[in-house]
Amino acid sequence: MAIRSLDDLRKIKESARQATSARHESGTQVIVGMGTCGIAAGARTVMTAILDEISRRGIQNVSVMQTGCIGMCQKEPLVDIVRPGEPRVTYGNVGPEDVPRIISEHLVNGRIVTDLVVAKL
Repeated sequence: MAIRSLDDLRKIKESARQATSARHESGTQVIVGMGTCGIAAGARTVMTAILDEISRRGIQNVSVMQTGCIGMCQKEPLVDIVRPGEPRVTYGNVGPEDVPRIISEHLVNGRIVTDLVVAKL
């Protein structure tokens, strides 16, 4: 589905929410920077790729959320992975082609994709 409006993005988000209905707040979080800087840099496409990859893999207990600008505009699109009990990792300059590797390596297997990391808290 092509994203042509904010309403299209909301529909994709709701579809993913329903597909992962077993998720909960204490599980893993994927956070996409969706401020104007992120959107201009391609964050909508990255968000769609994340939702598609999670759905394709049937991954449960994951919250996919969005946030506004966090001040690293030059590194957009930004994607944070927050796994319970582990540091928050921020990936920068993420393209849709990077999403399968981030999901497979970090989200599923717990291995940080070091060449894309811009911050680790």
